[in-house]
This record gives sequence, C-alpha cells and structure tokens, in this order.
Amino acid sequence: MRRTDRLFEIIQIIRDGRLHKATDIAEVLEVSVRTIYRDIETLIGSGIPIEGERGVGYILRAPIFLPPVSLTEVELEALHLGAALVQRSADPELQRAARRLVEKVDQVMPEARKPPAEGWGMAIFGVDSLQASFAHMPVVRAAIREKQVLEIDYARADGQTSRRFIRPLQMEYWGQVWTCTAWCETRDDFRVFRIDRMRGVLDAGRSFIDEPGKRLRDYVLREGFEEDQEKGEV
Repeated sequence: MRRTDRLFEIIQIIRDGRLHKATDIAEVLEVSVRTIYRDIETLIGSGIPIEGERGVGYILRAPIFLPPVSLTEVELEALHLGAALVQRSADPELQRAARRLVEKVDQVMPEARKPPAEGWGMAIFGVDSLQASFAHMPVVRAAIREKQVLEIDYARADGQTSRRFIRPLQMEYWGQVWTCTAWCETRDDFRVFRIDRMRGVLDAGRSFIDEPGKRLRDYVLREGFEEDQEKGEV
C-alpha cells in the first residue's frame, strides 16, 4: 500500500471519534507500529486534529471533510456495477478492495446521489466457475506489479503438466476464466496461461526488467496476433 493511501486509511479508521491504539491500526493496515507512529506524526504535522500519544492511542477530535466527489448517476451505476463484478469474479483481496471503494464513495456522496434502497437495478450471476482461479490471483497480480519471475506447474487442456518459469505481464478476464499473458522463459516466447489450470505458483526469487521483444506491447503489436493467440496455452 502506498503511503498516501495508508494516510487516507488511517483517517478513515479514526474519524469515528473513538480512541484507536496504534497496534490496532497497524494490524488492520498490515504494517509495523513504528510506521503508524510516523504516519500519525505526518498527519498531525499537516494540520489534521489528531490527539493522543504513543502507547495510549489516538482520537480525531474534529470532523474531517474530504473534498466533494462529483459523479453523475450513470457514473455511480458504472462504479457499482464494476465493483459488483470484481466482488464476484476476483480474488478475496480485490473483493474487499471493491467493497471499501464503494463504501468510501457512498460516504461522501450527497443524499441525492446515495445508493437507492433497492439497489441500482443490476445483479451479477453465473461466475461461480471462477473460484478455481482465486487461489493464485494475488500472487500473479503481485508478480505483475513488482516484475517478479514466477515458477508455475501448469496443466494443459490435454492433461499434460509442465513446469515453467514465466514473466507475467497482464491478466485478462474472459467472462468465465482468467488468463495471464506472459513471456515464458522455458519456451522463450509469449504464452497465455489459464490461471485455473495453474497447479502451483511460486515466486522464483528473482525479478525481471522490460526487454525489447519480451514486453506486453511487443506481444500486442507483434505481427500475426491472432496466430499468437492460437499458440497460447489456453
């Protein structure tokens, strides 16, 4: 979590007017207590009316008003629909993030833009088959973000299993399955892997850099893209 996001989360936690211990905040945000102490000092230094001390706890004595969010009704519908899709089609970490996102937006919306009591008139069904992908999605997402090589045991459609070392570049959602486009070091070429067919996913313990010919944009722009799709591991 970026520090700016963490500072925002701390304000969200303590804005209820109750006393919060640094240890409790640290546990929620999954950081050290020392980090929370530094963040609290930063918030106080920027003028946020936080009172308290180390070992006792912190409390926000005055209300904090966040900048207004100007969204149209259709934009709010799109946001809630997107969040609902994430909550049904992504791993638990992203599901929680989607819930927090809509909660934060709804909190700062004027009454005229609050969610209708009966909902937004949309529902999501038919994505239960994605559950098999959820176990490995957090590791794959982190590897894409941090440019980490992954070691995977992969089962093809014919049942054959192989071990690969891949540079994950992007995840794709196809409605019923999640895939990962990657540079496969084992095959020395681009490949597309279904995440639900990954039998094991491990951090290989080394990072990679973007090399010409091995980047996502190289895959997208490469001559004969449709043919490349056919050569994938899907």
